Amino acid sequence: MSLKERLVEDMKAAQKAKEEGKVRLSVIRMVRAAIKNTEIEKKTELDDAQIIEVIAREVKMRRDAIAEFSKAKRPDKVQEAEEEIAILMEYLPQQLTEGEIRQLAKEIIAETGAQGPKDLGKVMAAITPKTKGRADGKVVNQIVRELLGS
Repeated sequence: MSLKERLVEDMKAAQKAKEEGKVRLSVIRMVRAAIKNTEIEKKTELDDAQIIEVIAREVKMRRDAIAEFSKAKRPDKVQEAEEEIAILMEYLPQQLTEGEIRQLAKEIIAETGAQGPKDLGKVMAAITPKTKGRADGKVVNQIVRELLGS
């Protein structure tokens, strides 16, 4: 079953769950709308890898929103965004741990022969495709910078 089909099935289940599925239903509808908008923008049907990118982008938007809601002292909105992230994470592949990211970064630094901070772009270009949808780009960048000594 493709990711798109799974979203449709989960949306139907959330509709049947009435009150308990309200948040889930709104999140799934929002993701489906984002997918549809991306398809219209690119004028093509998205495959699972591209859908994962859309979902990862939605998770990132919510993480950024959590930071803003925390600054504004809005715990209700923070909790709401965290619930949405939890639902979205179900559709993403298993996330890499910090240790796994660190190990992958060390391997890529060795492969590319990166010497220091000036090689950050080279390492990030090699590691990004391997972590896409499986790790937050900020975390990956931070670990690579740390390992390169910048």
